[in-house]
Amino acid sequence: MNRHYYVSDDLDDLERVEQELEAKGIDTEQIHVLSEQDAELERHERLHGVPSMMKTDVVRSGTRGVFIGLLLAALVLIVAYFSDWTNTVFGWVPFIFLAIVLFGFSIWEGGFLGFQKGNRYFRPLQDKLREGKHVFFVDVEPAQEPVLEQVIRRHPKLEVAGIGTAMPNWIMSGEKKWHRFKSKL
Repeated sequence: MNRHYYVSDDLDDLERVEQELEAKGIDTEQIHVLSEQDAELERHERLHGVPSMMKTDVVRSGTRGVFIGLLLAALVLIVAYFSDWTNTVFGWVPFIFLAIVLFGFSIWEGGFLGFQKGNRYFRPLQDKLREGKHVFFVDVEPAQEPVLEQVIRRHPKLEVAGIGTAMPNWIMSGEKKWHRFKSKL
């Protein structure tokens, strides 16, 4: 999948683009609008805004925290085993507990640091956002590329801002399930 970025200052036009894309078979979860004007974006109910968590680098940093935590936990267990510290009355219990604490702390710290940074995929677009513009992006399969091009051609206000890596399929699948669940409530 590819992610196509466009910039516009007209949310009404972006709403029409999203409706046209959905009518052509592109799912709502594949379409997002990133804006620093959240109140303005909420007035356009049909537009699918970027969740606040995805505006940060929490996923990437949290993933790094998982790997660092696994490394630290494994290191504790290996050192305890080879130092023969597990042949005490308490056995493995304190070392397993320490490994779990280090693993959890690493994930927490990674996520905490990620909340403080903007999403690395959106950093090149920060100047446009500060100017009051909105970033419209669509994740498409190769078979959907012609549909996207056809719809975008009809909207000359959209400025092409580049192509990047799309959201992983497992996240998009989870988002689709979440929207189906919410609609049933």
